[in-house]
Amino acid sequence: MIIATALLAVAFAAPQSPAASPTTAAPAASGPIVVLETSMGDIRIALEEQKAPVTVKNFLTYTRAGHYDGTVFHRVIPRFMVQGGGMDATMKEKATRPPIKNEAANKLRNDRGTVAMARTAEPNSATAQFFINVRNNASLDYGVGGPGYAVFGTVIEGMDVVDRMVAVRTTSKGGHQDVPVTPVVIKRARVEAAAPAESIPKPVPPRPASMPREN
Repeated sequence: MIIATALLAVAFAAPQSPAASPTTAAPAASGPIVVLETSMGDIRIALEEQKAPVTVKNFLTYTRAGHYDGTVFHRVIPRFMVQGGGMDATMKEKATRPPIKNEAANKLRNDRGTVAMARTAEPNSATAQFFINVRNNASLDYGVGGPGYAVFGTVIEGMDVVDRMVAVRTTSKGGHQDVPVTPVVIKRARVEAAAPAESIPKPVPPRPASMPREN
């Protein structure tokens, strides 16, 4: 079961500053674009095909196979990240393809608005689950937090949706913590054609990170 236990440990080790996150994310990628149509709004992700070829191919394979359709964002942690792509609304984990190589050495940073692969404590264990950083999480980068977490894309539209996700009420369910009380569902994930870099909008500035967490 991919719970990203190492990621969870880093989450609680990282400082939880009430200060707002920087307004800029990593430079937008110019590769394929995936749209996540969620129950809270759409999220558009530009993929780093050149810098994370194995990870992008893996993500596109799951997307085109319909794997993400009907899955949920099952972990949301304020001032950290939202994680999804592997479980349905009942918290049942979906079957996956074999794990892939960790490409965190590509040096793409886990900045606000970037998308990275979730994994267990084993570096090369990522399958389908991913997370979206809601602040700059340098502790997840290669060489800082050990082998790191592989960034493979950037949210180019819909960070306001992600900010709303991370503010929802959470509970414990099926042995999992930080689970949204009302499921945040990926209704459909689809691939768009690649877009020229100059046509990709900048990530939406963050909402203040001082919003209190509800339990």
